[in-house]
Amino acid sequence: MNPVHILAKPGDIAERAIVAGDPARVKYISEMLENPRLVNDNRGFLTYTGSYEGVEVTIATHGVGAPSSAIVFEELIMLGAKVIVRLGTTGGIIEDLHIGDVVIPSGAAYMLGGTIGAYAGELVFIPAVPDFTTLSLLVEEARRSGLKFIVAPIVSSDAFYEESSEFVKKWSERGIVSVEMECATLFILGLMRKVKTGALLIVSNSLIHETEKRLRTAEELEESVHRAAEVVLKAITKIQLDE
Repeated sequence: MNPVHILAKPGDIAERAIVAGDPARVKYISEMLENPRLVNDNRGFLTYTGSYEGVEVTIATHGVGAPSSAIVFEELIMLGAKVIVRLGTTGGIIEDLHIGDVVIPSGAAYMLGGTIGAYAGELVFIPAVPDFTTLSLLVEEARRSGLKFIVAPIVSSDAFYEESSEFVKKWSERGIVSVEMECATLFILGLMRKVKTGALLIVSNSLIHETEKRLRTAEELEESVHRAAEVVLKAITKIQLDE
């Protein structure tokens, strides 16, 4: 099957890919690569490929939510990606998380149905968990960098504006620390397509701290994104693809 959204050619996409929802963040991260080149801008899915410390890396936009991101993940895999790490944002739903903090998901809860339900094809829950080696390297590099981070389960929601106080209470009481929209889809597709996946998320707002409820912009998070991107780039270039 040939991709119809990412109009890149085989060889344009590296075996190691970092993905993000915001094209502005993708463009910013691409500038951290050596000799980045734009290999796709069709449908706004900006995709760049360059190298980091001598290792080829692709940085790609996946858009918002499970349907959009699933298309991009699938097409990156079609074009040769073997590792996909999401560098995204997340909303904190516990007291200890503040803007700029980092969450490295150990797994992602989700509601049955929607995009994941279409893949499962029946009333079952597929475990939405990252590749252990990728997770371990992200933790190792985050610790080495001095980032403030936690490793914990998150929830992937399909409804951006449904995050009410009841939503926060329900999920935080179940041990979930933050909410975003794409990790469960990424982790499950990784298991199904046999590619390595992981994620590192920057807290962009809090659903419980009144002064931190406003979603921060790409510009406001630039310093946090830069530090997080360095961690992800260092981790992804150390992943052995033949394991």
